[in-house]
Amino acid sequence: MSLQTSAHHVAAVHSYRGLRATEHFFDVPLDHADPSGEQIRIFAREVVANDVENSAALPWLLFLQGGPGGAGPRVTSLSGWIGEAAKSFRVLLLDQRGTGLSAPVSRQSLPLRGGVTAQTEYLRHFRADSIVRDAEAMRRALGVERWTTLGQSYGGFITLSYLSLAPEGLERCLVTGGLAALTGHADRVYRHTYARMAARNAEYFGWYPEDRATIDRVFAHVDSVAETLPDGRPVTRGLVQMLGQYFGGNSRVHQLHFALEQAFVETVDGPRLSDAFLSTLQAQASRLVNPLYALMHESIYGQSGHGRNDDGTVATSWAAERVVHEFADFLPTAGHPLLTGEMVYPWFFSEDPALAPLREVAEEVAGIEDWPDLYDLDVLATNTVPVAAAVYTDDVYVDRDLSLETASRVRGLRVWETDEFHHDGIADDGAGIFARLLSMTTPEPREGATT
Repeated sequence: MSLQTSAHHVAAVHSYRGLRATEHFFDVPLDHADPSGEQIRIFAREVVANDVENSAALPWLLFLQGGPGGAGPRVTSLSGWIGEAAKSFRVLLLDQRGTGLSAPVSRQSLPLRGGVTAQTEYLRHFRADSIVRDAEAMRRALGVERWTTLGQSYGGFITLSYLSLAPEGLERCLVTGGLAALTGHADRVYRHTYARMAARNAEYFGWYPEDRATIDRVFAHVDSVAETLPDGRPVTRGLVQMLGQYFGGNSRVHQLHFALEQAFVETVDGPRLSDAFLSTLQAQASRLVNPLYALMHESIYGQSGHGRNDDGTVATSWAAERVVHEFADFLPTAGHPLLTGEMVYPWFFSEDPALAPLREVAEEVAGIEDWPDLYDLDVLATNTVPVAAAVYTDDVYVDRDLSLETASRVRGLRVWETDEFHHDGIADDGAGIFARLLSMTTPEPREGATT
């Protein structure tokens, strides 16, 4: 039976191996500044361990997924960080607005808003500040006094906004690979990112020098032979460079080598890119499942008060495309182009069939000049919420130096820096990382106290 309140209802409860999952829906304002205006529906899945007695009495942990544009995890067993967290928490896996079952944004749904300008105005409400206010509405609807959060990657960015906007709702915060730069324009972020990616390219091709020759062969091949992905778009140098997304992981990086092993196949027309390799390219390049990532990626760095460019402008205006010219080895026209990472370029919206209908909207979003600030530096400087963050020394997506700069500006934030993991550390040893960060936010027993 559905349990109703004015803003929250439980839709269904399902049992899987070792866990019980409860589906929650919350009605929240599209614009939290206009609570009586249009409402949207937000989805989150509560996960508890079956073998925990009186799980209803456990404290809550809200998981903030990476992205932007990533839905909450879909799990059917307890393992990794979720298995560790479920020992002592009710875990709430949020679909952030625009993703999963939470007012999803796509080439199919966005035109329902009207024309390009109306769509752009709608997307203004899909950044971290709105996600934080959704979380607060959810917390109140659930009757939770304060909860713990775990933010992975972009989820860490949201955590910093949460600490700025509504710290009263937070018991403690854990962050993995997600300490965003608090000030400065997106250009500054990408200068650090390109430098990290250049170093990662050198490391990878040091391990696999034969792959440098294979990649160069692929570039030369697509210059002279028309190859297309399964979705019909042409294979270009820029698209091949997107294979650098593999560089963000400890073990995943080596999967690139295995993909390149079967890059070519002999056919009656001579050597061609294999179907297996073309499928790998499409998996890295397509934004069919998460178009919000491409639409909003650079906007997560947009701030009116703390994010001005060297020339005084605020709009992100395709920062990755602009800054790449300072790192010529990443240009597709380079003699041996380096592989790129999570950068978003305007040509995505011309070549990707899933993004092409959103090209005009993407241009307008890139040109927005009046994004509100996402962080309150004064509030962060006087923070009282326990925060622990894993900073990965060689992270190619969230720069270590910028992360440590941010950590120094958040009162009481404790850093665990390690070179053992890359950006996807919680996929490698989620249980260990979660347990370590949790212990870093647990108060030490007072001297003389009994335990």
